[in-house]
Amino acid sequence: MLRQLVVGFVTAAAIGSTTLAQSAMAEPMNVRGTIASFSDRSLKVKTREGETADIALAEGAMFSGVSRAAITDIKPGNYVGIASLPMKDGGSGALEVLIFPPALKGAGEGSFGWDLKPQSTMTNATVADAVKGVDGRTVTVTYHGKEKKITIPEGTPVVTLAPATKADLKSGAVVFVPVEKSTDNSLTAKQVVVGTNGVVPPM
Repeated sequence: MLRQLVVGFVTAAAIGSTTLAQSAMAEPMNVRGTIASFSDRSLKVKTREGETADIALAEGAMFSGVSRAAITDIKPGNYVGIASLPMKDGGSGALEVLIFPPALKGAGEGSFGWDLKPQSTMTNATVADAVKGVDGRTVTVTYHGKEKKITIPEGTPVVTLAPATKADLKSGAVVFVPVEKSTDNSLTAKQVVVGTNGVVPPM
């Protein structure tokens, strides 16, 4: 049940990875914004760019939310997804951290371009060294035999996955929706990550 709940999100987090099979007839992209309206098979989203996106929900579309976690919850051996930006003095600074449940360890592994901000990347990897303390907010992660150190600035959202249903798709709710854009510009989603209980998807 847990894997069924969140496997769609892992696919979303792996967009851009060379391990993700992509259709020649559809372009993967992400929609971020707030729900304007929702019906059983379609979602209208006011995007962060100020546009309106009409999204068709695929048969069997999955829904999930996120819940708050703490930087101290990041432990060696955890599997995490971290969006980050290059820092001026070298290295990477986290924009957000997602701690995956153990059942999804290894899914979408790698580091690749991400569209949260210009020049941002997404790294899905295993934690090698946990956060050292308040004065050492750095985590070392490993993927495909490579190692990456990422600094987690104060205030960076740290979350884990949580259950959600269609009932949570309310007007004004914040959503992250990975979609496929067809050649006719129509958008289709197989999963939706929605903000619930005051926690919004940071990815």
